[in-house]
Amino acid sequence: MTLTIHENALIALTAAASWGGGDFSGGMGVKASGGHVAGAIRFVMLAYGMSLVVLLGMLWAQHAGLPHGDAVGWAVVGGVTGALGLVAFYIALSRGGMGASAAVSGLLAAAIPAVVSSVMEGAPGAMRLAGFALAGGAIWLIAAGETPESGGESRGTMMLAIFAGVAFGVYFVALKMTNPLGLVMPMAIARTSSLVLCAVVMGVMSVMRPTGAKDTGGMRWWAGWKWALGVALLDTGGNVLFMAATRLGRLDVASVLASLYPAGTILLAAWYLHERPTRRQGLGMAAALAAVVMITL
Repeated sequence: MTLTIHENALIALTAAASWGGGDFSGGMGVKASGGHVAGAIRFVMLAYGMSLVVLLGMLWAQHAGLPHGDAVGWAVVGGVTGALGLVAFYIALSRGGMGASAAVSGLLAAAIPAVVSSVMEGAPGAMRLAGFALAGGAIWLIAAGETPESGGESRGTMMLAIFAGVAFGVYFVALKMTNPLGLVMPMAIARTSSLVLCAVVMGVMSVMRPTGAKDTGGMRWWAGWKWALGVALLDTGGNVLFMAATRLGRLDVASVLASLYPAGTILLAAWYLHERPTRRQGLGMAAALAAVVMITL
């Protein structure tokens, strides 16, 4: 029997690798920015601002016209949910090792689009369903394995992870619905709406700050600029690759395979932070490979 990996599956796996690198950069960048909500929002604004400049330059080179239709609304929804989810996820990551929080967010990010895809595109075959279940187990084993930095997730961190997972799941569905706009335009609209949302939240936080309290965040804006550049390249690249995967095949296949991104983050942590992967995480990566085979058969 010859194993043929369909284009959408291969591109979705590439998106997972890109997202894994982007999430590692995000966690490191939020740490450099202070590790709190305001610092996380500032960091996301810096990274998204960098990527938006490039996206607008690409649209200008393409002489793109003004977008219209329902797809624009979906792109805005994607931008809002993506920004909210990313801020929550980066705060969770900045509080220590990957831990169970990353596993929960990855599972929800895969499950929500898979359910939507079953309604829109019909139920997948038995082999693919089994592959989805195995991939879910792999995500949990990879991301929930204890690392030297993880000391157990607090209830607040876990709630952030659940919120991030739901937001990512909605984000995946929204990107699928932007098909008529191509690849670059949806990302430009999403990034713009993300930046507007973050700016509004920062403005509200500034107004609510107690009188006389100092805002030391100004000096933090550029603290993690190198990591922000990594997010701008890798997170945006992963988004574009994911959208391409949804154009070439089923949403559930693209979302489940792309949700294996914690493996990339764990491997980068092993290389850069010398966080040695546990035996449990190694088993999870082996299960992920088996799941890929089952899903792509």
